[in-house]
Amino acid sequence: MNWLWAIIVGLVLGLIAKAIIPGKQKIPLWLTVVFGILGGILGNWAATGLGVNHTRGIDWIRHVLQVAGAVVIVAIGDQVWASIRGRGRSQTR
Repeated sequence: MNWLWAIIVGLVLGLIAKAIIPGKQKIPLWLTVVFGILGGILGNWAATGLGVNHTRGIDWIRHVLQVAGAVVIVAIGDQVWASIRGRGRSQTR
């Protein structure tokens, strides 16, 4: 069941990140989920480092850090994906 939640949260974080980043990202949905999961992990790591991973009530700071991590990972991942896909197309022509 934990994997299912990780996929759902990764999807939500990835889609939020794609909505925040200006322009159109060309990564597929499955990669959006993977990058969202990685962004959530990065945000949790940052929250733990700052000592705000467990607070009373809703962990707003941790959630903001997770979204920020997803934005960073999606932005970088989109650039890498575009360079890989672009390079592959130019070699086949």
